[in-house]
Amino acid sequence: MTGSQAAAPFTADDYRARMDRAARAAAGAGLAGLLVAPGPDLVWLTGYAPPADTERLTLLVLAPDRDPVLVVPALEAPDARNAAGASALTLHDWTDGKDPYAATAALLDASGRFGVSDNAWAMHLLALQRTLPGTSYASLTEALPMLRAVKDAAELDLVAAAGAAADAAFEEIRGVRFGGRRESEVAADLAGLLRRFGHSQVDFTIVASGPNGANPHHEVGDRVIEDGDMVVLDFGGLKDGYGSDTSRTVHVGEPTDEERRVHDLVREAQEAGFRAVRPGAACQDVDRAARAVIAGAGYGEYFIHRTGHGIGVTTHEPPYMIEGEEQPLVPGMCFSVEPGVYLPGRFGVRIEDIVTVTEDGGRRFNDTTREMVVVE
Repeated sequence: MTGSQAAAPFTADDYRARMDRAARAAAGAGLAGLLVAPGPDLVWLTGYAPPADTERLTLLVLAPDRDPVLVVPALEAPDARNAAGASALTLHDWTDGKDPYAATAALLDASGRFGVSDNAWAMHLLALQRTLPGTSYASLTEALPMLRAVKDAAELDLVAAAGAAADAAFEEIRGVRFGGRRESEVAADLAGLLRRFGHSQVDFTIVASGPNGANPHHEVGDRVIEDGDMVVLDFGGLKDGYGSDTSRTVHVGEPTDEERRVHDLVREAQEAGFRAVRPGAACQDVDRAARAVIAGAGYGEYFIHRTGHGIGVTTHEPPYMIEGEEQPLVPGMCFSVEPGVYLPGRFGVRIEDIVTVTEDGGRRFNDTTREMVVVE
């Protein structure tokens, strides 16, 4: 996403509340503040998305005891002032030829420890360290992994709308011809459908046919899809600033008994993972529930990835549904539940929904059939 404002219905008060919350969370984590570079955290906190290729320092400085300040190049300041959250912060612009690090250093505790957004440029962080050698830093994902994890009602509506758009794309793609076409052609169809149904950004369109389906992150290629192939479809992106991500596995022509059995197993595991979603459960409980079904049927070694990942202003973010993650589930969290079985050299099956935690369980944001779909 580029431009001055996130495409979402949020007000300056919404962004002010997010920045206040982030500053309080930083204090609670023992940090002197947060330094937020261009990327999803900056969009979520301010509504501002500077040019993706800018090398000039842009940095939001949040501290518990002072108003938010956005350090921004003077030539990009007009766009920053037009951002939805601009009135909730102070702009501190700098011109070429001036030292932006000295200007930023004046806003910081010279001996403080700061959380830094993960995608901050190394050259900017190193320059700050040279200017303020007494400071230290931690990645934002390490220090505040749940900062964006709990969505408010407006955000949940946007994630739901993105999921509905992805569902509409699946309903259309299941009607196109698969057999005799290249994976790349079907992937292009999927990307076009996501855009037709409102996505401004397509992040991935995996079309993994036959033996390629045994690679969970198969890169779409020129393999010709054949009759008798299982085909894993995994696709998503951003609609109005919030993510979609869904997977369904279809079959070209009638499947074998084994293919149906494996598909049914994954469907059962996906249902078990979904039913484990409830407030207070640990993230790892979702993984364990789905994995137990697959392991119990003797396919445990072929389920080779985590059960889920968070989603919001990016398509992959915390929390993660994986063994060892004891973070409790909280109403408003959104994440995928996507178990799979991958048989090397043969085929793979994955079924994925985005779900949110409700007050008494979970709610799916994807509603297309999870039964085996036969395509031509």
